[in-house]
Amino acid sequence: MPDFDNQDSESDQAVDALAGDQAIQKLEAELHEAGERLLRSQAELENYRKRARREMEDERRYATLPLVRDLLPIIDNLERALLAAQQTTDSKGLLEGVKMVLAQFVAALAQHQCVKIETVGTTFDPHLHQAIAQEASSEHAAGIITRSAQVGYKLHDRVVRPAQVFVSIGMPVAG
Repeated sequence: MPDFDNQDSESDQAVDALAGDQAIQKLEAELHEAGERLLRSQAELENYRKRARREMEDERRYATLPLVRDLLPIIDNLERALLAAQQTTDSKGLLEGVKMVLAQFVAALAQHQCVKIETVGTTFDPHLHQAIAQEASSEHAAGIITRSAQVGYKLHDRVVRPAQVFVSIGMPVAG
């Protein structure tokens, strides 16, 4: 009589071995697929970094474009003023034209948040002002700016150039 129990056991082992081989093949396929997904993700990340770097470089390179566009009409007006000055002896008209161009220039800077630093009559601030001298003043208390030698400018909250100023030391001493 054939030994069915032994045959069943061998057949179960063969089925188990086949199932094990299939499971290994399935896991290997999943591992391969996961590896390829990882490589694709790394490539996509590297492409994103390169694209972001290029965009940031372009942004920095052309950040001043709006300012330049706003300054070009001012250059045009200065050139017109020079041409007009060469053709006439009327300095009053030239003076008015230059004043208008200066106002246009200051307005263009202000439009880009570049503004003058307040000076005369304000308290001296070493973050905004550069003291070039101290002087006695009957009009201003000690520490107050009496005169400005050079205008200073801020861009947003950062000083582009400090204002050069004279600072009061208070009332003159009678001697």
